[in-house]
Amino acid sequence: MNVVEVSSGIDGRAEIDCPGEVPAGLLEAFDAYERALLGNDVAVLDDLFAPGEHTVRGDGTHLLIGHEAIAGFRSGRSVIPTRRVVRILVRPIGDDAALLMAGTLAATGGATGLQSQLWQRVDGAWKVTAAHVSLPAKAAPAPLGIDGGIDGSIWRIVGTPLVRPAKDGVLSGHTVAVKDLFAVRDQAIGAGNPTWLDEQKPQERHAPAVAHLLDAGAEITGIARTDEFAYSLAGQNAHYGTPPNPAVPQGISGGSTSGPATAVALGQVTIGLGTDTAGSIRVPASYQGLVGLRTTHGAVSASGVHPLAPSFDTVGWLTRDAATSLRVAQVLVPENNGGRRAERTIVLPTVENLAAPDVAADCAARRAGLVAAGILPALAETDLPGEVLESWFTAFRTVQAHEAWQANGAWIEAHPGALGADVAGRFEIAAKVTADQAGAARSVLAEARAQLRDLLDGAILVLPSSAGGAPARDASPGQVEAERAGTLRMTCLAGLAGAPALSLPLLRTADGRPAGLCLVGAPGTDHQLLQLAVSGGLA
Repeated sequence: MNVVEVSSGIDGRAEIDCPGEVPAGLLEAFDAYERALLGNDVAVLDDLFAPGEHTVRGDGTHLLIGHEAIAGFRSGRSVIPTRRVVRILVRPIGDDAALLMAGTLAATGGATGLQSQLWQRVDGAWKVTAAHVSLPAKAAPAPLGIDGGIDGSIWRIVGTPLVRPAKDGVLSGHTVAVKDLFAVRDQAIGAGNPTWLDEQKPQERHAPAVAHLLDAGAEITGIARTDEFAYSLAGQNAHYGTPPNPAVPQGISGGSTSGPATAVALGQVTIGLGTDTAGSIRVPASYQGLVGLRTTHGAVSASGVHPLAPSFDTVGWLTRDAATSLRVAQVLVPENNGGRRAERTIVLPTVENLAAPDVAADCAARRAGLVAAGILPALAETDLPGEVLESWFTAFRTVQAHEAWQANGAWIEAHPGALGADVAGRFEIAAKVTADQAGAARSVLAEARAQLRDLLDGAILVLPSSAGGAPARDASPGQVEAERAGTLRMTCLAGLAGAPALSLPLLRTADGRPAGLCLVGAPGTDHQLLQLAVSGGLA
């Protein structure tokens, strides 16, 4: 499968699947069609559709027959949603005709659209003689499932809204799904486990992050699911199920900010408030084609948030575009929280090679393109020896496990059998970490943090957000764990440094699943990363 340049308004590249050679001039004609569509250039669109009464165009609502009818329909359109073409399938039909099918993603993320076009040469020029457009279903105005009820794999509780904003502000009109680790006044914290939830009392006040969003005009739609005690990256909850992944219907959602991520991807909310300890914002963003920010450690108060590993826990959020994420940052993160402007782009080949080959290759190509375009600063390749990474990762996991047990171990011991098998297995390992082992690991962490912060000073580290795309929902536990292991060795670097990390929906696997491109900056450069993404048109 090849990669070609097409005009998409966002992304500029698409994979092409064609047995043999693509007919000469066809992709150029399709590119002209895309440019005209996104620019709402009606004259060019009319010219690219074949004249006559036999040209047809259909969608879920209209069946238009004849060039005149199609042109009349198009003339009434004034706004064309920005989207990108992610895959093109071409099937030649003789020398002068070809079926072209293009998969598209909206700029706001979510499910994939499909357009099918029959192109034929008419007087030597390629024209569309038949077209059908299939758009993803629009999100319901409330988080309802197909049966009219709340999807319990996504939501624990919703309202209309659940909490109204304190006043109007810069986030007025925005809606929020809150991960079930945050204190929401008059609601209990469920932490992804029904036994735990049954024992909790309603919170007396909002967590500061929740309160700040409400003060800025956002409303809380509801409390969304998390993996149990946030100790997972898969999004698979043994008690409540796996939230759907609109971008990969057969794939898992990613976790542990699983419910908020899916709510954002489905268009049920505009902001998913969550936490990221070892990738719990970045991984679901990567799997679902979203923008996900892990903030500088400590930049946003974690008060009122049930902990996993406080040395690494950060507040973060998911959105469908970078501009919305920046607006949230302007509310939650101090504007001048440190960090000088980046002057170089860092590459760590050993770390990057932990990703699947197709994702690693796309990352390298994408990064080179962004540098060439002047969106990212000049490349400064260095590396991190594999044995050093492994030492740092082991220390990270040791401290994470020790702190997770300190935060939750007493309750877990008092409630045998309350956890799903995967999370129970992690806590079983965590219970065996001694204070001496954790202390030795902290010494390694201190050295790692110092080295990484020195590396990131004045730089942006660019690498994949996850090792691959979303694994299948029916993947074996071993397959999911293998994906998790590779991903964690990449995602742990931001946690080790206490640094911000921004996942952008810019990569794809060979079979078309989304994957994230991650920008890791020096501590305090949260706003800089988001401003780069906005000004560069990256999401």
